[in-house]
Amino acid sequence: MPTTIAASPPYRDPKRYAWLLSLAVPNSVLLGPGLLLLTGQIWTLWLPVLMLYGLMPLLDLALGLDTSNPPEDAVPALQADPFYRRVTYALAPILWASFVFCVWFVATHPLPWYGLLAMVIIAGSVGGFCINLGHELGHKPTALERWLAKIVLAPSGYGHFFIEHNRGHHRDVATPLDPASSRMGESIYRFVLREMPGAARRAWVLESTRLRKAGLPVWSLQNEILQPALITVALWTALVLWLGPQVLPFILATAFWANFQLTSANYIEHYGLLRAQRPDGRYEPTQPHHSWNSNHLLSNWATFHLQRHSDHHAHPLRRYQALRHFDNLPQLPNGYFGMFSVAYIPPLWFKVMDQRLLDSVGRDPQRINFEPSQRERLMRKHGLVGRA
Repeated sequence: MPTTIAASPPYRDPKRYAWLLSLAVPNSVLLGPGLLLLTGQIWTLWLPVLMLYGLMPLLDLALGLDTSNPPEDAVPALQADPFYRRVTYALAPILWASFVFCVWFVATHPLPWYGLLAMVIIAGSVGGFCINLGHELGHKPTALERWLAKIVLAPSGYGHFFIEHNRGHHRDVATPLDPASSRMGESIYRFVLREMPGAARRAWVLESTRLRKAGLPVWSLQNEILQPALITVALWTALVLWLGPQVLPFILATAFWANFQLTSANYIEHYGLLRAQRPDGRYEPTQPHHSWNSNHLLSNWATFHLQRHSDHHAHPLRRYQALRHFDNLPQLPNGYFGMFSVAYIPPLWFKVMDQRLLDSVGRDPQRINFEPSQRERLMRKHGLVGRA
């Protein structure tokens, strides 16, 4: 009799319900204000800050790495599963509510300067999660997801990211042309002065060029930078009318910290990595090794696999639940929350990352995106003189 081969059981994603953590993390903003109302202790406002930038990195180290990948034959069904999209949809109103709650809390509770500072970081972190969600949704082809991306980018006033990231950063990443790719020897504080204005300029050029080619006016509702900007103006105006003009400085400070979280992510994601330039002047296609990767478990669950950045740049339409780990890629020693803190201390960052960069590119200076003013010094320091 013929041998019967048993069919393989359908793939079950072991991380399916872990993605619900992305709904819980932004709600951590309630912990500090809630404890303040219960105890009257201002220091409790710093607990969410300590959780994100202290406890999260420690848990990432303790829980280790997740290098598992879904089988490729299961990816089409995994990407089509509506559960994962519904998680992102559910997060959008949670983030808006968390942002509005933070503004309300500051407007209605007298706080010393250090309490206000904690609230700026807390609310700015909510804005950072908004940008992360906008990043995931903005790459997707459906009108609903793209509009949700614009809506969640609005609280921090960074709606041009929708254009800048998809059509600018992904085109120029890991080249000297990209204001959102950091260079070896460049501190995050020098980088932000190049990245924020450079990203805004590039976004406007890209969108105005698109509209002119389509025969449409630049200053119109067809402008996909103005669309989220108008949502921002409406939201901020409503908050000022409701809570008073004294909330505007807090909103602006919060928006800056939120956008600086994007700067922090951009800084660590491509530090010093360089795509090769061909004889015709074009750069090679983006490959997984042109991004720093992190497989740390907890922070990946909290950020929709943002830290599997290598696969994202190589395959930007791939949904978060299907992003893959690859062997032999540039690897960060901690998740993003831990690496942000390292980046804020430039000597520590250079000590931690420069040797990793050299190892990742085989000590080949032609594969390093140097800060021009630091190139010769760094080549001498690391024994690369004569190999440019």
